[in-house]
Amino acid sequence: APQARAAQAPAADARFQALAKRFLSEAMRLSPVEATAMGDHRFDSLLPDISVAGRAQRRRAWQGFLGQLDAIDPARLSRANQVDMALLRNELRYRIWQDQALQDWAWNAQTYNDIAAGSLYTLAARDFAPWDVRLKAATARMEALPAFLRASRGQLVPARVPPIFAQTVARQNAGIVEIAEGMLAPHADALKGADRARFDKALAGLKAAVADQQKWLDTVLVPQANGEFRLGPTLYDQKMKFALMSDLTRPELKARALKAKAEIRAEMYELSRRVLAGAASDKALAMPDNPTPDQQQAVIEAALKISYAKHPPRAEIEQRARETLAQATDFVRERGFVRMPDGPVRVITMPKFQQGNSTAYNDPPGVFEKNGQNFYAVSPIPDEWSEEQANSYLSEYNDYMIHDLSIHEAMPGHYLQLDHANRTDDVLRAYLGSGPFVEGWAVYAEGVMKDEGYLGGDPLFQLTVLKMRLRSVTNTLLDIGIQTEGMTREQAMDLMQNGAFQAEREAAGKWVRASLSSVQLLSYFTGYTEHMALREEARKRWGKDFTLRRYNDTVLSFGSPPVKYVRALMFGLPVD
Repeated sequence: APQARAAQAPAADARFQALAKRFLSEAMRLSPVEATAMGDHRFDSLLPDISVAGRAQRRRAWQGFLGQLDAIDPARLSRANQVDMALLRNELRYRIWQDQALQDWAWNAQTYNDIAAGSLYTLAARDFAPWDVRLKAATARMEALPAFLRASRGQLVPARVPPIFAQTVARQNAGIVEIAEGMLAPHADALKGADRARFDKALAGLKAAVADQQKWLDTVLVPQANGEFRLGPTLYDQKMKFALMSDLTRPELKARALKAKAEIRAEMYELSRRVLAGAASDKALAMPDNPTPDQQQAVIEAALKISYAKHPPRAEIEQRARETLAQATDFVRERGFVRMPDGPVRVITMPKFQQGNSTAYNDPPGVFEKNGQNFYAVSPIPDEWSEEQANSYLSEYNDYMIHDLSIHEAMPGHYLQLDHANRTDDVLRAYLGSGPFVEGWAVYAEGVMKDEGYLGGDPLFQLTVLKMRLRSVTNTLLDIGIQTEGMTREQAMDLMQNGAFQAEREAAGKWVRASLSSVQLLSYFTGYTEHMALREEARKRWGKDFTLRRYNDTVLSFGSPPVKYVRALMFGLPVD
C-alpha cells in the first residue's frame, strides 16, 4: 500500500501539470491579444471572439477545466502543485462568475478599447520578432478591427454603461490610431510590394473605423450611458473573495484599515515634529505630545509642504523618473538585500489608450518571454491642464514622491519582483499572479528602502513613504466606501485630501480610478500587511539565521501567489 501511494503521487502531479499546460494553451488561444502580451505568438494575427457564441465557448472551456480539476485528488499532489491547483480553481470560477454574474461584457466599455489598442500595442512595443513579421500580424489585426469595434457596439448596452466608463473611453479611443501611426507606420518600409500596400489599406480602414467608433461614442454611448458604476455589497463581496483568496470580510478589512490609518498618522506626526524642529517659520506651530486632530493635521501638512517645494517642471516628470530609477538601482545593488533582476527595464511615456487611470504603472514581459523588456510607464501631465492644476499635481509628484514612485514601480518594487517571478519554471503560477502579493510587495519595498536609509535617511523622504503607506490604507477605505457604501465624490475628496494629505489633482484622478475599477485598490494594504506579518514570522522561525537578503530572495522565489501560499511553501505547512 505505501508503494502504491508513492506511485500515485507522481502520477497525480503529472496529470495536474498536463492539465495546467492545456489550460494555458487554451486560454491563450481564446484570448489572442493577451497571448501576444504573454509572449505566446501563435495567434498574433487574430482578435478574440467577443460575440455571444465566443463568450459561450470560453465559458464551456472554463467549466470543462473545472471538471477535470475535480477528478484530481489534491492530497496526492506535491505542495507546490496543491498551491497551483488552488490558484487555477479560483481563476476558473472567477472567470465564470465574471461572465454570468458581473456581466461586464455588457457595461465595461474599457474592455473592448483595451483589447483593440492592445492588439496593436503588444505587437509594436517589444522586439520579439523582426519588424516585417510583426507588421504582417498588425496588418491582419487592423483588417479585423473594424468588425471588432462594430461587434463591441452590439455587446454594450448603453443603459447599463456607467457614464464615467463611456466618457473615459471616448477620450481614449483615438489612442488606437495613435499606436498604428506612431508606433507601427514609421517601420512600414520593412514591408515590400503587396504586403506594404495591404498594410496601408488596413491602416486607412482602421482610421475610418475608429472615426466611426468615435462618432458612436460621442452621439450614442456618452449621451445614453446610464449605468451604476458602484458594484454594491453583494457583487463586491463576491469579487473581493475571488481577488484576495481570503476569508477576510469587508467589515473586518475596513476596521483594520481604520486602525492602520490612525497609527500611520500618529507616526507621521512624530516624524513631522522632527522635520519642523529646525524650521524657524514654524516655531509658533503647536506640536504637543498628545495633539488634537486639528493640531496633528496642521503639523503634518506643514512638514509635507516643505517636501512639495522641490519638483520637476511639468514636462520633465518622465526624465525625473529615469534619474530616480538609476539612483534607486545603485542603492539596492550596493546594499545587497535582494537579488538584482536579470531583465532590462525602460521608462516610457504611458500610451494614450492607458492614460487617465493612474500616474504610472509597470508593464513586465510576458510569462512566456524570459528576457523581454520591462516598461515603467509614466503618464504626462495633460496639455489641457492649467498651470494651477499642473502645480497641484506637481506638489504631489515632487522629487521625493517620484523617488518613491520609482521604488514602487521598479526598484526594488514591481520590476524587480516580477523579474524574479518570471524566472520561475512554474509558468501557471507566474500567469495567475496575486494582485495583493504584487502590490503588497511594492508597498513593502518602499518601507525597506526607508528603513535601509535611502537618500541618506532624509526625514522628508521617510515622511513621503509614510504618506504613500497612508495612501494604500486610504485606497481600501475609498474602494469599500465608493463601491458599497454610497460614498460621494465630496466625501472621497475629503478622505483623500484631508485624511491622506493628497493634492487636489491626485485625489481627483483617484476618484476616477476608483470609479472605473473595484477591489483592485484593496491590494496595496492587504498585501503589505501580509508581507510584514510573514517577515516577522520568518524572523522568529529562523532566529539567528534570518537575514533580509535570505528572506526577500526566498519570498520572491515562489512567483506571485497569495502570501498565505508563500507561507505554506516557505515553511512546509499545509496548503489551505
